[in-house]
Parts: sequence; structure tokens; C-alpha cells
Amino acid sequence: MQALAQARCGDTLLDRGERRNGPGRSVAKPKRQDHCSVRGRRHRRVLGRLFADHLSTLFGKPFVVENRTGAGGMIGSQFVSSAAPDGYTLLISGNASHIVAPAFAPKALYDGLKDFTHIGFLGGSPVGLIVNPSLPANNFAELIKYLKSSRDPFDYTSSGIGTNGFLFGEELSSKEGLRLNHIPYKGGGPAIADLVAGHVKIATMTFSTTSGQVRSGALKAFGVSSDERLAHFSEIPTFKEMGYPDMVSLSWFALSGPPGLPRDIVERLNREVAALVQRPDVKARLDRDAIEVKLMSAVETTKYFEAELARWAPLARALRAKGFKAQ
Repeated sequence: MQALAQARCGDTLLDRGERRNGPGRSVAKPKRQDHCSVRGRRHRRVLGRLFADHLSTLFGKPFVVENRTGAGGMIGSQFVSSAAPDGYTLLISGNASHIVAPAFAPKALYDGLKDFTHIGFLGGSPVGLIVNPSLPANNFAELIKYLKSSRDPFDYTSSGIGTNGFLFGEELSSKEGLRLNHIPYKGGGPAIADLVAGHVKIATMTFSTTSGQVRSGALKAFGVSSDERLAHFSEIPTFKEMGYPDMVSLSWFALSGPPGLPRDIVERLNREVAALVQRPDVKARLDRDAIEVKLMSAVETTKYFEAELARWAPLARALRAKGFKAQ
């Protein structure tokens, strides 16, 4: 069966058996393995595994997710961009690997839009403005007032330079005229640990990575970048309702493949993406992790990539020119 191979921002799905029926056509006992590449971040891995399991059940063959890490997801993504468009190699793409990493790189390994076939949108989590409870502020307005009254630049953190949280924090700082000093961490885990301990007081990062600490009260959230309030965190206001209509943003993931992927395979896989994210068990899990789902056709998914590229790539290039280097 023709399958997925890269679900990474990029990981890889491997079908261990012989396949006769692919997502969109019949093939005669291919001897290759199916791949779906998925990047190492937790939600990318979760989505890659969910989709691999969905295909395994659908086609009656085991699919294995293969992680290809490095260069902000560009190593795995480049592997898929140069693969044959036969349905064997697919990718869990996203804004980190296809929008931000190429813009930060001195020499991009691929064009995140043109060098792929974008199949369907899987989901994404908004950015949260997260603070340590010891900070003398109870809401977003009080926080901004407090930061503007500070004589010295105020430290804040994210999951790392080049992440969506980092870009969002820099954009917010620019809009409000704040003097913020970014403290980079290599991943959300170390940043959250220091945020809870109070070594750093403010963070802008994917909300789903801090949802557990917010739920327990170890941290506070003063705003999220979703279009509407989150179902399981309805007390947290959106930036949109607080007067920032253009600050709607997700750390998102999609299913992509090599350029030139046949239309029948694209349409079949797009239908399976829609079927997966609408399953009650999957929807409940994604809701719990504050991952929003948007049903999109392949054409709509490609247009979404285009819009995200136009929005974030210029900011990423400007920050690179200032000396920031993606981790």
C-alpha cells in the first residue's frame, strides 16, 4: 500500500508488510516501506502517532513513525521534499519547520511552500502569555503597566529562538513598546521549570506545553492567541478580545508530502485527516491538550501555508538580521 513516510517537522511512518492497495490506487506488491516522518516535539509526535495508528487500522498494516531530527525540522523535511511523489513518503509539517526555520537559516534547504504537496491541516495550539504567580499583576493590562514602569529591560523566555512563542513575544513587545530581554532555552521543559521556580517570571510559548501548570495553579495565563476562548480554559481571555485582532496565532501542524503528489492520493489522505481529527476519542484528547482543529481541503491547507509564510517569514528574517540565531 502506498503510505506515509515523513511525519516530522518532520517523522517517518513505515509499513512493515507488503501492500496492494494504497491511499488512492492499487500497486503490485511494492517492496518499499511506507514512511511518515514526524519531528521530535511532543505534539508533533502525538499527531504523527495518531495518524500512523489510524492508517494501520484503515489498511490493516502496521505503520511506524520515524523521527528525523535536526536543524529545526529541516533535515527530515528536506528528506521528504526530495522523495519520489509515490505516496510512500509523507511528513508532519508545521510553522516551525516550513515557515520559521527556512527564514532563520543562512541558506534554506528548501522552499516550505513550493517544494512540498500540502495535504491537510491537523491542528495547532495557541501561544499563551504565561507568568509566575509572584509577579505583581493579576491580568494582562496590569502586567503591561508593570512592565512599562520598569526602569530596566525585563527578562522573558520561550521554548527557544525560532519558536512560535518567541516570535509572538517579540511581536507583542514591539506593539506595546516594551523593553524585554529574551532568555533562550532549548525546549519548553527547562523553560517551564525555571518559570515555575521563579528564576524567570514571564514566558510566551505554546499554551499546551504549560496547560498542566496553569491548571494546577503553579503558573498563570494572562492571554492566549486563539481565535476564541479555549473550551477547557474558558477563564483565559484571548488577545483578540483584549484589542489585538491581528494577534491570532497557532503553533500548527499539517500533513505534507513531496512535490507532485498525485491528486487521488492527496484527496484520499485529506479525507483520512478529516476522519481522524473528527473521531470523538481524538477530538477529546486534542481538546484536553488545547489543540485546535480546523477542517481544510488540500487547497485550503496550501493557502494557509501561504498566509503564514507572508505573516511570519519577514519577522523571522528581521530578527535574524538583528543577530538572533534559531536553536
